[in-house]
Amino acid sequence: MSEFVVVIPARYAASRLPGKPLADIAGVPMVVRVWQRACLSGAARVVVASDDARVCRAVEAAGGEALMTRDDHPSGTDRLAEVAQALALPAETIVVNVQGDEPLLPPASIAQVAARLADDPEASIATLAAPISDVETLLNPNAVKVVRDVRGRALYFSRAPIPWDRAHFSERPQALATDAWLRHIGLYAYRAGFLADFVNWLPSPLEQLEQLEQLRALHHGHHIQVALARDVHPAGVDSAEDLERVRRQIVEQEGAS
Repeated sequence: MSEFVVVIPARYAASRLPGKPLADIAGVPMVVRVWQRACLSGAARVVVASDDARVCRAVEAAGGEALMTRDDHPSGTDRLAEVAQALALPAETIVVNVQGDEPLLPPASIAQVAARLADDPEASIATLAAPISDVETLLNPNAVKVVRDVRGRALYFSRAPIPWDRAHFSERPQALATDAWLRHIGLYAYRAGFLADFVNWLPSPLEQLEQLEQLRALHHGHHIQVALARDVHPAGVDSAEDLERVRRQIVEQEGAS
């Protein structure tokens, strides 16, 4: 498999949970937990990118590599592009963006999304998806849906329930009859050269409507490979309740090991 680099954007001032990267999880800062998971993926290099020196110091104290980045980035992708430039990564380098609030992320998923991009030299991005098995998820606008072509490339992403089953959705369905629906999992692999272009494009009209950044790439004619995730993708930490849930899960896991 081709080598890849993992970058973990970790912004300190999260609106819903300030200081989230340094939140304690069984004695270890959350960002260090994420870094540890990424190190198990087979990545050639794992770098934490933060706008706060305290986050960088925590990672370095654990033996990791951290890089200070600007504090005015509008998204994690912009921070990723800054890191790719600062590290002088060659244009074809595969860079996996691992969110700094996913301490339960399976390392195998990181390797899978990198491999999917490596397997399609015409694609600029790869990501993951999982089957939707219940109507509630299909109709939930916070669960992003994706449809693919025969090569596994994304045709479109939407917060709406796509594809629309014209024959059976005239009324609210009680159950899904097939496995035609896929939920997008927000784990991305990019080519470093693409990142430099992406952050210089203005948000596209469809991106602004759906509030989905990946639609900018489709708007400009780039291919996005979508692999079916082999592992269950646990939810990340967006709130204090999520943090408590993750703390309990990790304590149970470590107690059982």
